[in-house]
Amino acid sequence: MSERWKYQLKSGGLWGVFMIVFMTLFEIKEKPFTEQINSYNFYFRAVVYLVIGIFVLGYFNWKAKVKRERNQ
Repeated sequence: MSERWKYQLKSGGLWGVFMIVFMTLFEIKEKPFTEQINSYNFYFRAVVYLVIGIFVLGYFNWKAKVKRERNQ
């Protein structure tokens, strides 16, 4: 696996997991935790956050890292 994909998985994956946890805790007043975990909506949002994190946020973070390294 290339260094780019490792970096994208690491940075975007962490963002995706953070967003999943944060949004679950944010909605805990409206729905209990077990009800959230058992819903289709939770898994759909989890996949969307991870995909956006890895492919979009990870890509832009990689480009910024490459640009920083070139300027030094």
